[in-house]
Amino acid sequence: MASYRQANPGPRPERSYHEMSHGESFLDVARNWFGQPRFFVLDEPEAALSFTGQLALTQAMLTGVANGAQFVVATHSPLLMAFPDAQVYELTDQGATRRRYDDLEVIALWRAFLDAPDRFLRHLH
Repeated sequence: MASYRQANPGPRPERSYHEMSHGESFLDVARNWFGQPRFFVLDEPEAALSFTGQLALTQAMLTGVANGAQFVVATHSPLLMAFPDAQVYELTDQGATRRRYDDLEVIALWRAFLDAPDRFLRHLH
């Protein structure tokens, strides 16, 4: 992505994408491209992002939606799954099923873990 973005017209970062971390360069692209009325498909965009980076990505996506952009996002991030007014589908061996955020298995697992990490971690010894 960095090489493609550097070679194509559009807003330029203050420094080369190759000098930035993966997360920094991804957020720069998101902030500059997601504000346009386009269709975006993102596969685990949270992979290189911290919690605050995921919040910044969410803000860039919200700006995009307000400007007519549409997103399809494959994610394991509870934060991205909470995107306002998103249609969330859980993928299992039985196929894709539309779910409410609070009914997603990953949300239940994270809540259980955050409530009592030792319950999960004691099995790793």
